[in-house]
Amino acid sequence: MDLKRIRNFVTLAEAGSFRRASERLHLAQPPLSVSIQKLEAELGTRLFDRGPAGVTLTVAGESVLREAKRLLFF
Repeated sequence: MDLKRIRNFVTLAEAGSFRRASERLHLAQPPLSVSIQKLEAELGTRLFDRGPAGVTLTVAGESVLREAKRLLFF
C-alpha cells in the first residue's frame, strides 16, 4: 500500500465520483479505477458501492477513510 493510492482513495471518497476525483487529481479515470481496485484487493474488501450517480463508501470504506485521513494529515 502506498501513499498515492491512499490519496486517490481519500479524493474519490470526498468527490463522490470517479470523474470529479480524476479531475482533482489531474489523472485519467482508468488509472484511478485501477488504483482503487488494487487498494481494495490489498485490503481484501470493497471500499465503494458503485452506481450510476457515483460512488458511496461501504462500512469498511468509512473505517478506512478515517484511518487514511489520519495517515495523510497527521
